[in-house]
Amino acid sequence: IKASSKLVAFTTEQMPVTLIHYLNLFSIRFFPSSPSDLVTDMDFSPFDESLLATCSGDETVKLWRLCDPELQQPSSPLLTVRPGQGKLELVLFHPTSSGLLAVGANKSPLIWDTCRQETPLAVLEQHGDQLQSLSWKQDGSLLASSCKVLTPGCVYGLHCLMDTSTRGVAMVPKVALDVLSCEVMRVLQLTDSCIVPIGYQVPRKVQEFHEDLYPDTVGTTPAMSAEEWWKGGNKQVKDLRSLHKEVDIVSVCPSIKAPCLYQVTSHPAAPQDPARGCSTSSSPLSTPSSSAAASRSPSSTSGLSSELSLIQGPTSKFRHIQGAVTHRDTHITNLRGLNLTTPGESDGFCVNRHRVAVPLAISGGQIAICERSQPGRLPDTALPTIQNSVNVVDLSWDPFDAHRLAVAGDDAKIRVWQVPKGGLKDTLTEPEVLLQGHTEKIYSIAFHPLASGLLASSSYDLTVRLWNLENGEQVNLLTGHEDQIFCMAWSPDGKLLATLSKDGKVRIYDPRKSTAPVQEGPGPEGHRGARAVWVCEGKYLLVSGFDSRSERKLSLYSADSVSSGAVASTDIDTSPSTLIPFYDPDTGVVILSAKGETRVHIYEIVPEDPYFMECSSFNSPEPLKGFAFLPKSECNVRDVEIAVGLMLTKAAIEPVAFKVPRVKKEFFQDDVYTDTAVCWEPALTASAWLSGSNGQHKKISLKPKDMTPVSEAPKEAPVRKYLPSSVYLEEKTDEQKKEELLSAMVAKLGNIDDPLPQDSFEGVDEDEWVSGCDGNPDAILDPGANSREQIYTRVQELHPRTSHPLWHKEYCTM
Repeated sequence: IKASSKLVAFTTEQMPVTLIHYLNLFSIRFFPSSPSDLVTDMDFSPFDESLLATCSGDETVKLWRLCDPELQQPSSPLLTVRPGQGKLELVLFHPTSSGLLAVGANKSPLIWDTCRQETPLAVLEQHGDQLQSLSWKQDGSLLASSCKVLTPGCVYGLHCLMDTSTRGVAMVPKVALDVLSCEVMRVLQLTDSCIVPIGYQVPRKVQEFHEDLYPDTVGTTPAMSAEEWWKGGNKQVKDLRSLHKEVDIVSVCPSIKAPCLYQVTSHPAAPQDPARGCSTSSSPLSTPSSSAAASRSPSSTSGLSSELSLIQGPTSKFRHIQGAVTHRDTHITNLRGLNLTTPGESDGFCVNRHRVAVPLAISGGQIAICERSQPGRLPDTALPTIQNSVNVVDLSWDPFDAHRLAVAGDDAKIRVWQVPKGGLKDTLTEPEVLLQGHTEKIYSIAFHPLASGLLASSSYDLTVRLWNLENGEQVNLLTGHEDQIFCMAWSPDGKLLATLSKDGKVRIYDPRKSTAPVQEGPGPEGHRGARAVWVCEGKYLLVSGFDSRSERKLSLYSADSVSSGAVASTDIDTSPSTLIPFYDPDTGVVILSAKGETRVHIYEIVPEDPYFMECSSFNSPEPLKGFAFLPKSECNVRDVEIAVGLMLTKAAIEPVAFKVPRVKKEFFQDDVYTDTAVCWEPALTASAWLSGSNGQHKKISLKPKDMTPVSEAPKEAPVRKYLPSSVYLEEKTDEQKKEELLSAMVAKLGNIDDPLPQDSFEGVDEDEWVSGCDGNPDAILDPGANSREQIYTRVQELHPRTSHPLWHKEYCTM
């Protein structure tokens, strides 16, 4: 990897040479090359930042005249030199002479004048082994080299810990440093997947140019030609540049101000979209999340959000989302005998606004019902339950009836239970409706999002069936699957049903038009499981699954062209559990949890590049057994909660609130809370939907009446963070300094004229003394009292009300 003041060039095994432009980091181009001439080294000219020299495995040195990365790069080099000395490993420009190169050929260093292409100026003495490095002295008079000789030694590196292995390091020229932030050096670390800028800054209080840190640096005009140097010339570059004059460059190049991560992949380059200023999803250069960048980069880049957006691409306004377990008073504890063996196609438990249903590991497929309005410790005695009579495979609350629970059993039947108001008081043994039709064990069930009483179910018989709970009959049967059905997902408008199957296909059905899929495309390659959810107003389908290497990944499919494959994807991590997504349509945030894990991943999904914007994750105190979410109406908008879920652990149900940090919480955050759908009320009946009718949920505002939208909040005058440098740099005389020191000491000691504390003490009236001594003040004195201490003790015994020691000592003294 090498860098000039405007360009970064690096090589990988898949890409011969890749260029990145500081001003437009999403522009990327490749030199035409083949595996036979893999680039082994390269260097930018110190006098021409667009001149790049490369050496390669085909024993040639090539000079390339680079143009703006927005334009097509040259298909042929400006100059090609063939030393004929074997494989070339190193190339290095001379620091003071134009057109002079040092080339490492096998075991010999070569000095080459690019104006004389026939033969080198010199072939230096051979080394005992392969050359490993070349370095010119700063004045250009000497050349140092090292070779592959095994000698014991110690290598000291940068004291900067990285979480990935380093493939190369390049230093950025001085002119590209952020001098206003006192950055004295910046290196670029090339790893397997990204380029990490590492900036080193000298801490200073005042944010301005410091001349003591930045002496004049060499300019870009060569001191002599290669021929003059070869004849003995030793001229130095005299065109010195003051970095103080280059401050304007910093303001022009936002990338110079803010180090970030540049992710590298091995895909071909994507065309530039000038309207958006970033590449399409297939670009090999994408930007990771801000949290990842913060964990990798040792530099601080606070206050540069606008500049960072130009470099890193769009960042999510929810990237700092915080998940927190609510107070223990809201927990339901002492859960016993939980069934932790529900299939992967099931969420493990289900919730609605009023109650929670949890399968128990008790014979008969029993289900505990816990009322959310009655949190606390459950009794040690047996609870009234729903006796499903067979093992529970999946269960789901009716979204429009908080008392109706559908339960799928391993006997290929679905039982619909009606929970009485106020919760279970006695054990339920008879279901309200029994649905029969599947011939084998059921995988999962899903209620329709708009129509009341409409349920879909999938089974090992490789079919999906629709049921009308109004009459308990099967109304449709969908076919076309060739293997196990992992999941089902209704579209937000309720028209389409998407399924994922173990046969590696994504299928979309229109149940009212056809029993066969209307679209079919390639799905997750892994066979461990998958989940799907409709996002971006139903225009895309988000799929959580595994790739062929069993690594978890997210894929985004266009609902109009599933057969074309995923339009974007991102790798998550390696773990055996399937990520279960919950999508908030109001914010575009998807929260992914997995059974048996503690980390909850959070992304914002957008319908354009970069599609996935990673946010801060949430870590639970103990492994999850399930995670289910409540309707948006359960969020506390005064605390800027965008989602509230219930976390099932081995013995408790704990609410978790996901909040967006905001400063002005006294205002309603109308940029976060758009009008939300009333998803707990049906838009139409099952019969109406089956007859061809469509509907949509009405929407309501979550704004309380006593809150003002933040968009209407009064504008505050900006507060200056730092005082002008003249305040710090003002010279003071010795007398002024002494006066300030004295004033500070007096201020701490207090005013000398202030009254003393004892001045406020009150004495005792003379009448009280007389009454206390039976009219004879001399009675206080005991004839045997011959010391002040004895008198003082006697006074305390006779007059406990006047027991202040200062008063008594004064009296006794008198």
